Amino acid sequence: MAADLEDFIQEQGLLKPTLVGHSMGAKVAMTVALRSPDSIGALIPVDNAPVDATLKSAFAKYIQGMRKIEDAQVVTHVEADRLLSDFEDALPIRQFLLTNLVRLPSSKHLTFRIPTRTLAAALDNMGDFPFKDPEDTRYDGPTLFVRGTKSHYVADDVLPLIGRFFPRFELQDIDSGHWVISEKPDTFKQGWFRDQH
Repeated sequence: MAADLEDFIQEQGLLKPTLVGHSMGAKVAMTVALRSPDSIGALIPVDNAPVDATLKSAFAKYIQGMRKIEDAQVVTHVEADRLLSDFEDALPIRQFLLTNLVRLPSSKHLTFRIPTRTLAAALDNMGDFPFKDPEDTRYDGPTLFVRGTKSHYVADDVLPLIGRFFPRFELQDIDSGHWVISEKPDTFKQGWFRDQH
């Protein structure tokens, strides 16, 4: 995924973009910053850290719900949300998961952009981070780590390691769970937008 993002930056001619990534996207953004530090201007990882981590069991449950949606061959997001509600109570999380549900030109029903079989097969290693030693590589650009205070993905004990990989990092805590952007969108935007201007 990091290589795809690097290719996109190059193909679009983006000069020193600010990379914002949540969850797995945070790990992708951090990976790009460490692999190609001169290609980005700033980094904002949201609720993830540069460590190997075991995913919560909820992710497997989400994939089950996503498979149920595809098997039912739903044609509307309302139908999909109804099915997904059996697997997740929180509307913001369901809405986030359903942002990846699309209708292909050749189909009447909705499907997920990333095949659910691909996600399921990758689940065991999805929480891994490719860099292990901050002495080998680091990103010295401006970095804002945003974490949900009710989430476990950016624990206090990993902050020293974050500082070694990203020496200029700052930390913004938001009173939310893992789904920071969905749960507290205004707080999230105010915090990082203020820091960018």
